[in-house]
Amino acid sequence: MIHMRDVSKVYENGTVALDHVQVDIGKGEFVFIVGASGAGKSTFIKLLLREELPSGGSLIVNGRDVVHMERAEIPYLRRGLGVIFQDYRLLPDKTVFENVAFAMQVIEAPRRIMQRSVFSVLDVVGLRDKYDSFPSQLSGGEQQRVAIARAIVNNPAIVIADEPTGNLDPDTSWDIMDIFQRINKAGTTIVMATHDRNIVDTMKRRVIAIEDGRIVRDQARGGYGYEA
Repeated sequence: MIHMRDVSKVYENGTVALDHVQVDIGKGEFVFIVGASGAGKSTFIKLLLREELPSGGSLIVNGRDVVHMERAEIPYLRRGLGVIFQDYRLLPDKTVFENVAFAMQVIEAPRRIMQRSVFSVLDVVGLRDKYDSFPSQLSGGEQQRVAIARAIVNNPAIVIADEPTGNLDPDTSWDIMDIFQRINKAGTTIVMATHDRNIVDTMKRRVIAIEDGRIVRDQARGGYGYEA
């Protein structure tokens, strides 16, 4: 699903964000990306989304050559990816239903399919009864559930989550992780950047640790490995 070969990213100011990275992430894997702030995790995520281009190396995401694709191909790459951020990024003037449906409107899905799919994913995240609420009427955990629903409504092959529990209390974080585990069990590949030691240590999934732009650890059933 994701194949990085000798990938580097050097910014114009000379900062080396990634340094000759080699990674393979297969279908159905659940992978944590860990490391200190500034280690290169955010750049790693941005390359997968084609928000940044590598300075060197090759990158294949979901069968697409990210480095050499034309600009017109980028939306098609992103349609195969579900993306979840720490700050939810919901549209404040749209209801829960409308926020989730927006992802389907972008790909011009038929209204009948859209309605069925939106309510289906709201069932997955436990928010069907909130479909007509606005983000301001929801707790942080509920808003993140909406963001997850929006990310998975188009059945992406890969879900990329950047610090998805960073703004949540521990109990709510575990509720969110339970949803991620159910999505993963259904066959979706999940790549999650996180600083949450407790979650990483408890779940014992694959852990890729980045330090100074290099992968220093890649463990099948790893722990967080850093001091809080």
